[in-house]
Amino acid sequence: MKTEKGNIGDLMSAGICMLLMTVLLVAYMDSVRLVDEKMEINQIARKYILRMETVGMLTESDRLLLGRELEAAGASGISLEGTTFERAGYGEEVFLKIKGKLRGVYDFEEKRMSTAKY
Repeated sequence: MKTEKGNIGDLMSAGICMLLMTVLLVAYMDSVRLVDEKMEINQIARKYILRMETVGMLTESDRLLLGRELEAAGASGISLEGTTFERAGYGEEVFLKIKGKLRGVYDFEEKRMSTAKY
């Protein structure tokens, strides 16, 4: 029985394919993690707009807690410009606007609007 000589090209192309698949998998997992972080920020914004409905504004203590939660979720450079900081009357609109960066690179923005129900 005679064996055929191997070809380094076959081995190399298989290795390159494995390397490319690994790179794609890592990129995909990074993207999924980024989407998960954005969803967490979305849930944090939802939680605070519901609090704002019952008070009519974003209180100073809630503002500090919001900042801590956003930083724990990976946000930085946080701006709350456009958020309602003065008490709105019953039935008036309250706004929560959050801008910042995820992982220090990706810009994000969350806008929420509701009415004061206290």
